[in-house]
Amino acid sequence: MKARVKWVEERTFVGESGSGHKVVLGTAFGPEGKTPGPSPMELVLLGTGGCSAYDVVHILEKGREAVEDCVVELDADRAEKEPRVFTRIHMRFIVKGRALSRDKVKRAIDLSIEKYCSATAMMAKTATITHDFEVIDTTA
Repeated sequence: MKARVKWVEERTFVGESGSGHKVVLGTAFGPEGKTPGPSPMELVLLGTGGCSAYDVVHILEKGREAVEDCVVELDADRAEKEPRVFTRIHMRFIVKGRALSRDKVKRAIDLSIEKYCSATAMMAKTATITHDFEVIDTTA
């Protein structure tokens, strides 16, 4: 896997993945708090949520569950001192679908966090990761 990050100006950078996708990233600066894009650490947190959500949807679809939506809300703390690694991450999954099995949703989330999600495995080296979930039935 390859990637490239190019400095644009001040604290603004453009990252390009090996597959050609680009994202603007930076940090707030100046009196107006200009933020050109998410900070690198926000991207790490977003990647963790995206990795796990991908797994959950994939596992539920393979299990022939009628999943229609999956949202992961993340709440995290970072260390006070450098390097300011994540020390706590809570993931709240909100999964919607038609007559979803609560047990299968729980199993999909557990499998993602405990076995399949590479990002969660890396984050668990420094952070306590917890999760909960809600299942919303759209049958009606």
